[in-house]
Amino acid sequence: MSLTYTWLGHGTGLLTVDGTKILVDPFLNDNPKAAIKADQAEADYILVSHGHGDHIADAAAIAKRTGALVISVFEIANWLGNQGVKTHGQHLGGGYHHPFGYLKLTQAVHGSGLPDGSYGGNPCGFLLTAGGKKVYLACDTGLFGDMSLIGDEGLDLAVLPIGDNFTMGPDDALRAAKLLRAKHIIPVHYSTWDLIAQDAEAWAKRVEAETTSKVHVLKPGESLSL
Repeated sequence: MSLTYTWLGHGTGLLTVDGTKILVDPFLNDNPKAAIKADQAEADYILVSHGHGDHIADAAAIAKRTGALVISVFEIANWLGNQGVKTHGQHLGGGYHHPFGYLKLTQAVHGSGLPDGSYGGNPCGFLLTAGGKKVYLACDTGLFGDMSLIGDEGLDLAVLPIGDNFTMGPDDALRAAKLLRAKHIIPVHYSTWDLIAQDAEAWAKRVEAETTSKVHVLKPGESLSL
């Protein structure tokens, strides 16, 4: 079983599981650090963690072009479904056996208003079990103590925001790394704009000095294969 995570910039990523492409929080056309544009994105599935524009902006267009199934919380699934998008709604703590693996929605401490002001339900993260590997996508969140329970799953990879202001900053993301105890960590959601500028290399050194995790600081378009 092959599993690869490619960071596409900001909070957008692409998980490839045995050739199945799972696009995460597509924000590409208006993303100044994006590695590709929306019309270049490939997807069999799309995960949407919450309703903010910098995570859902290109979801509908990509889903319609590719035929991808969008997986999100029930409210966002309904909102996208009303736009002619194929969706699968779940909710926090609920998991489902998709063809690519078992996907559970986790808690996230954030907001979720949709771009048109509609109610977006609760924000979420994603815990994927596929081929004996466990991947935690924290998405947009602050630090919360139950990350220790997610860490009990035995994580191979955690993808964590470090930008501060809108999500965890470096200090809280370090605390999160200690709770999660993942073998590998990738920092995201930083330095897209000056407001969330961070030194990811310096953060990586702190994490590796204080935990057993290996941190991989990727540039947009770069990948890590497990």
